[in-house]
Amino acid sequence: MSLFGVMRTGVSGMNAQSSKLGTVADNIANSSTTGYKRAESEFSSQVLSQGSGSYNSGGVKATTVYSISEGGAINYTTSGLDLAIDGSGFFVVADEDGTSALTRAGSFVVDNKGYLVNTAGYYLQGYPVDDNGNVSTVANGTGGLERINVSQNTLEATPTDEALLWANVPEDATVVTGDTPAANLATSTYSAKTSITVYDNLGNELTLDVYYTKLSETGTDSDWEITVYNAADAAAGGGFPYTSPALSTDTFTFDVTTGDLTATSPTALNITIPNGGTFDIDMSKMTYLNADFSVTEVNTNGNAPSAVESVEFDDDGTLYAVYANGARKALYKVPVADVASPDKLTPVSGNVYQVSNDSGDMIIGFAGKGGMGSIEVGALEASNVDLATELTSMIEAQRTYTANSKVFQAGSDLLETLVNMAR
Repeated sequence: MSLFGVMRTGVSGMNAQSSKLGTVADNIANSSTTGYKRAESEFSSQVLSQGSGSYNSGGVKATTVYSISEGGAINYTTSGLDLAIDGSGFFVVADEDGTSALTRAGSFVVDNKGYLVNTAGYYLQGYPVDDNGNVSTVANGTGGLERINVSQNTLEATPTDEALLWANVPEDATVVTGDTPAANLATSTYSAKTSITVYDNLGNELTLDVYYTKLSETGTDSDWEITVYNAADAAAGGGFPYTSPALSTDTFTFDVTTGDLTATSPTALNITIPNGGTFDIDMSKMTYLNADFSVTEVNTNGNAPSAVESVEFDDDGTLYAVYANGARKALYKVPVADVASPDKLTPVSGNVYQVSNDSGDMIIGFAGKGGMGSIEVGALEASNVDLATELTSMIEAQRTYTANSKVFQAGSDLLETLVNMAR
């Protein structure tokens, strides 16, 4: 056995325990860091070739491993911009240069430019949502992702492109024999009337007058004319004659035995509003019953110019702008990314991780789909560090370091004795 070998083995042991103490120090320091994943030193022996004589001591090698796949406790907060992942997956973030990284720390705040960033300055990434509510994704890369900006300072006006108006027309209404609303004369008569509100391209509110006129009832059918005018074109005091033709008119046929529209009857009115779009007013569920005229359901989309009051996340990762009038518009959808071996990711300052050769490629999906974890809004994932375990490990490393130093000291003392023999 070489005395120098004994000393080298003692140094190897001290270095290994120093590494362990380093991981313990980091874990304790970050025990309150949101989304932090604990580090740990694992040891493997190093053996030298042995001859037939004395034993050749080897050493120990310390390898640092990370418990990235081990989740921490979910703690709920009062901020709607705090996000946590319950299950597998990571949020995708990027630094100032656009380099992507992964993180479980969902404590995001708005910077002075309106971007969502974490405390290390990494930008939360998301897919922009188009007007139809769709996103374009790339499953194995970050293409299409961009920084999420919640600064929505412009007014938003949405023109009406969908409408629904269901009503009951009275079975006992008298057949109109004179001029109907479609004639647009001062003498025009009708059976019932209602109005609905829609919006043009600039957010102007338009009122549409809708007239219902019983034309006939023969056999098993009853015909009704439905005509729509722009209320702004009405005569002084309202009503006929309007200064512009009807926006739409059609004849609807009811089955008097069932009270529903017949199979051959129209079910919608196609209409084009001034400085607006063309859309259908759904009338498919109108009825013809022995009751007074009444609107059973009405719904139109669109809104007048309105400012954004707040932004909020849905639990599917969609970020909505909430307007002063209560309307909501999807802005971004936050993806959830994962790798085959999360524990092999490379930690980077800022509580983020980079993809490595050992971790496997990044796979991008959405919350709750394809094995990805769910997103908890208004919550943060705590560190997975257990202080009791770390303090125990610290004492073990301290004692083992002392024992290795004794081995080194023993080798040094023996070497000094050997040197002194030659004097």
